[in-house]
Amino acid sequence: MKVYIRDVKEADCVCDALILPLIEEEGIGLYSDVDSATNGLLKKIITSKEFQAKHNQVSLVHALNEIKPERVLLIGLGKKKEISREKVRQAGGKAAVYLRDLGMREITLSTRTISSLNLSPSDFVEGSLLSIYRFDRYRKEEERKDIKGFAILSKDNSELNASLKWTETVASATHFVRDLINTPSNDMTPTALSDAARSISGGKVSVKVLEKRDVEGLGMGAYLSVAKGSMEPPKFVIIEYDGGKGAPIALIGKSITFDSGGISLKPSEGMEKMKYDMAGGAVVIGAIKAASVGRLPVNLVGILPAAENLPGGTASKPGDIVKTITGKAVEIITTDAEGRLALVDAIGYALKYHKPKALIDIATLTGACSVALGNEAIAMMGNDETLMNKIKAAGEETHERVWQMPLYDEYKEYIKSDVADLKNTGGKSGSLVTAAYFLKEFAEETPWVHLDIAGTAWAEKDKPYTPKGASGIGVRLLLNFMKQLK
Repeated sequence: MKVYIRDVKEADCVCDALILPLIEEEGIGLYSDVDSATNGLLKKIITSKEFQAKHNQVSLVHALNEIKPERVLLIGLGKKKEISREKVRQAGGKAAVYLRDLGMREITLSTRTISSLNLSPSDFVEGSLLSIYRFDRYRKEEERKDIKGFAILSKDNSELNASLKWTETVASATHFVRDLINTPSNDMTPTALSDAARSISGGKVSVKVLEKRDVEGLGMGAYLSVAKGSMEPPKFVIIEYDGGKGAPIALIGKSITFDSGGISLKPSEGMEKMKYDMAGGAVVIGAIKAASVGRLPVNLVGILPAAENLPGGTASKPGDIVKTITGKAVEIITTDAEGRLALVDAIGYALKYHKPKALIDIATLTGACSVALGNEAIAMMGNDETLMNKIKAAGEETHERVWQMPLYDEYKEYIKSDVADLKNTGGKSGSLVTAAYFLKEFAEETPWVHLDIAGTAWAEKDKPYTPKGASGIGVRLLLNFMKQLK
């Protein structure tokens, strides 16, 4: 969908549908001229209570040649005091999907109401772009209904142009990430994920992939233990973006392309969704892709320890002890706590070879995250309050919200091993936070934040701008965080 600015009046804009956002209990408000051009039809719909402008309520009106747009879509923003950027995003998502499903090709947004609220039309556009994503590459070819053009009615100005361009970049990266996560594991192998990372190389982005023999030479035994049961070779991916000055920020994404639980086999119910266990890695690729396209002035290193976790004859077993790149030994209590084994070697690699000024890992790490927070928030833990506060602020801006959980020193006792330096799980009690504390032991003194997206990376039902399936959550959060860095 191409987004562009048009400086014409609403009644003179040739399109399939003109979108008029309205505020509840304020009537036709700023659109009296459009209402007059339709002989009062819009006002009649409102005064009859057929349309009340409740949030995300829609009503489609055929213009009957009275004005240039063939149709007018009224979309509700809700009560004025409750309208927020997120409410506008959701309205954009609702409107775009509604019109797309009707077969509209060219649509137009009037910005009068949104501008009167001192909000940006970019939020409405963002919701629209995010909402129209579809994953249908495995369906038999059929005619698709797609919106081709989206005109934003406004005087041309550089600030709005830049905002819309960035919005398109972010939405495109989110779609890219959703595609990676939705792809089934027979196609999205560690090799395929490394190829996806290579696809963004060029310009200021470079990509290096370490093979199994390279990783063995570096002593990453914890990460390699995860891949032992699979015929698919592990791929350790390093993505560098040289966009700024100084030490990089390390983005580390869990990249388990399928997680059966290994020898500690998961229940069969819902296991088909375990293709999403590489969501963290996909987010890292997408965030660096968008940072490069948007020329953000930051240095980044993305690390993806990609592997499959399967129960083959050579698979790791509960009770095994493995050495990490740091020299610390880990006792494997359960092979279904594999993500943290891969992540600690990735953290160790980042510290040893890239010396980042900050570490952020993002992972579908624990089922306990969903138990604690449902599907509405990312669990956040870390060792640096300043870094966590910046990420929290980015979460509020994007509505990819985070909720900070504690990392008390007492949790270290939960992961003490009788036979090694650490064990990879402390059991069910406090499992959300003890998993993070395990990672903390390897981050050492470097500012570090852990983002557990296990509850939010997959949408069980359609939401206003998130179709069912991979949500792509984390891309917008990290990009907003990066844009705010000074």
